[in-house]
Parts: sequence; C-alpha cells; structure tokens
Amino acid sequence: MSVDPAAVQPWTPFEAEMMRLAIEQARKGWAAGEVPVGAVLVREGRVVAAGYNQPIGAHDPTAHAEICALRAAGRDLANYRLPECDLYVTLEPCAMCAGAIMHARLRRVVYGARDPKGGAAGSVVDLFAEMRLNHHTEIAGGVLADECGALLSSFFAERRANRN
Repeated sequence: MSVDPAAVQPWTPFEAEMMRLAIEQARKGWAAGEVPVGAVLVREGRVVAAGYNQPIGAHDPTAHAEICALRAAGRDLANYRLPECDLYVTLEPCAMCAGAIMHARLRRVVYGARDPKGGAAGSVVDLFAEMRLNHHTEIAGGVLADECGALLSSFFAERRANRN
C-alpha cells in the first residue's frame, strides 16, 4: 500500500502539540492587543515556560514571545544557559530573538510560519547557519504553518478593518 506524500506530515505529533500550545499563547497576545506570536520552551518533554508578544503592553521593544519565554525559563531553571531546551514559536524568529536563542544555547527551535519581512532563520537572513558564530541551534520550520500564518493574517485583517 502506498502512502500519499501530501498526507504525511514532516513533523511529529509532539511537535504539533507543542505548536498548538504556542498558538494558545499567540491568542493571549491577540487578546491583549499584541501581534499574535506565541512561544513555549520545552525541556525533557515538559513545558517549562511560555510567552507571547508583549512589546506594546510592556513598553519594551524586546518583549517578543521568544524573549518572554527565555526570561521565564531562565528564572524557573535558575540559569541563563538552556542547552537541553527546545523552543516552539508560531513565527520564524527575528534577528534579535535569534541572537537571544543562540546566547541561551538552545538545542532546537521549531517554528510555524515563515516571516518574509524579518525572519532570521532563512527568510531574510539565516543567523543560525552562520558558521562564524560560536553556537548553532538546530532549526525546523513549517510546523502548523497554515494555522500560524492564518492567525497573523486574521489579526492584521481585523486591524485594517477597524481603521476604517
């Protein structure tokens, strides 16, 4: 029996479950009036931290979902290095977040939608592939990309409609 390649997902059920948790975080951000990006940080199969975009509410340009999750994990694990951790985020990390991820020494980042205007995992630049840097986090993209992208598209469509 042959399998339809389109029916085979390139990600695991666990990765999809973690991305759904990140989507829940993104929805919290939307409810708070922020761009809906969410992240969860996992260690040994257990969520240790989560975050959503908060730069508007926190008056902090660095309060992206990834940074919020990294900060919470660092406090929870009492360490600024998180080498056994994986980050699941609904949108491809930007350059700022990519730098923080590498400084935290994350093992792996799994993202949903690509960011053609600011993505630093291959869409605009690929900081994770820069061999001159001293840490190289594994990257996987496209997990529930349609759902993650649709959330962002709906958010911005709503904002445009409310302007009129």
